[in-house]
Amino acid sequence: MIESFIEGNKIFLEKDFERKKDRYMTLVESQHPTVLWIGCSDSRVNAERITHCRAGELFTHRNIGNIVPTHDWNFATVLEYAVRHLKVKDIVICGHSDCGALKALDVDMKGDAYIPMWINNAREAQMRVDARTSDVPTTPEEKAERKKEIEIENVRLQIEHLRTYPLVTEAEKKGCLEVHGLYYDLKTGVLSQVD
Repeated sequence: MIESFIEGNKIFLEKDFERKKDRYMTLVESQHPTVLWIGCSDSRVNAERITHCRAGELFTHRNIGNIVPTHDWNFATVLEYAVRHLKVKDIVICGHSDCGALKALDVDMKGDAYIPMWINNAREAQMRVDARTSDVPTTPEEKAERKKEIEIENVRLQIEHLRTYPLVTEAEKKGCLEVHGLYYDLKTGVLSQVD
């Protein structure tokens, strides 16, 4: 596997790096991303690829379920660096279809120590969706719609979590930061806004 990465790097050097050398040399000195992108670790959802952004445009934090935990040093450090030091103008939380983390909300995760604790950060999204409907989904279409609603509601929930950080609310009040929710559909390739 590592050999394929090395070979892929050779292709990158030839087809991209050498052709855009000036651009990459500016990135050697510093980075100036304007967006903190909070996305899922899912290998199918690459932020730069689905947005057609170049290296240096997004400061990215990925984790299972695109979760914004309210008490996590790793996340808090990324957030603080992005807002205070990089001075990003936007924060995006991007959810996606077929999210395994959110599917796991309905599964008994016996034997797993960390995943159940982590995805509890999204449990409220599931509870909100289930509270809006009194019927238990039975058809494949109803189940798929519930799953999508949970994925989108999770984006909203994580935006709420993000706003528990004082540095975010302060920056929003000053008008120097905007928070956005996005949803990526794997089947269509479409990225859409979450209200």
